[in-house]
Parts: sequence; structure tokens; C-alpha cells
Amino acid sequence: MGPVSVVVTALWAMVPAYVPNNAAALAGGGRPIDGGRTWGGRRLLGDGKTWRGTAAGTAAGVALALVLEAARPGAAAVLGVAVPVFSLPAAFGLALGAMCGDIGASFLKRRTGRERGAPVPGLDQLDFVVGALALAAAFDFAWVAATFGPPELAVVLVATPLLHVLTNWVAYALGFKNEPW
Repeated sequence: MGPVSVVVTALWAMVPAYVPNNAAALAGGGRPIDGGRTWGGRRLLGDGKTWRGTAAGTAAGVALALVLEAARPGAAAVLGVAVPVFSLPAAFGLALGAMCGDIGASFLKRRTGRERGAPVPGLDQLDFVVGALALAAAFDFAWVAATFGPPELAVVLVATPLLHVLTNWVAYALGFKNEPW
């Protein structure tokens, strides 16, 4: 597999994990997952992690995987490289895992005394990647093993923080986010 194919494979396969947190922010609100509960005097997660946002984010990621799957033959022809086939379990694992990774990071932030929106470099950019790949592997290990070799994982680990910073800055500049991280 050449370098272009590696990059295309890595990014194409991660799109269903890249979208859920943005969709959750747009559709969020409602009842917090933690129900207002605290641990050690701090909220477990905070008001930013809601059931509605989690469901909407997961649904958006799965829907996008289905759209990508339908567009796959044409995209492969245009890009000149084979792109991964999405299985439904892998798509669901990527989307829900991205949400769970972000929820886990929120839990860690609360435990360390950080408030909602406080930056934690590295964790903020890769929490959802770890969750997405872990849950996708739990739901369809064969798909993850066939799709993400060391070169594809390297692309994800390098490109994701760059994409995260860029998209958050754009969302902040457009007034969709309160902080640029």
C-alpha cells in the first residue's frame, strides 16, 4: 500500500469517529448522563455530557458510515485507491466509542479538578480515537485489524490532533464554540 492509500484508508475509516462529538454538541442539551451526581465533591461528568447528545452523535456517526459505504465505489474510482468497506458493527463501535472516549476524558478532567472546556493537550485530541478504536475492535475485531495497521494508526495519531485543532479553531471563529480547543 502506497502512502496516499495509507492516508486515504486511515482518514476514510475514521470519519464515523470524527463526526459524533460535533453532532452531539449541535443536538445536545437535555438530561446529563451523570444526573447531577458528584464524586469527591465534583460532578462525575458535568452538564456537557447528555443522553441526547450521545445518542445523536452515535446516530450521526453510523449514518455517515452508511453514506460513505454507499459512496465507496465512486469515491474509490475518484481517489484512485481502495477505501475500506464499513461493517455495521464497526461503524457503530467507531461512533459510540468516540462518544465514550470523550465521556471518559470528561470524567478524568473532573477528577483532576478541571472545569468544563478546560484544555488538556493530547487528551482532548485523542480521547475519542482511543474510545472509537477500542469499541470498534470489541464489536468487529477483524475489521479493525484489517483496516488499521501500524501505518494507518500512525496517520490517525498525527492527523487527528491537527484536524482537531483546525476544526475547533474554525468552530470558535464562527461562534459555535466558547473556546478554541
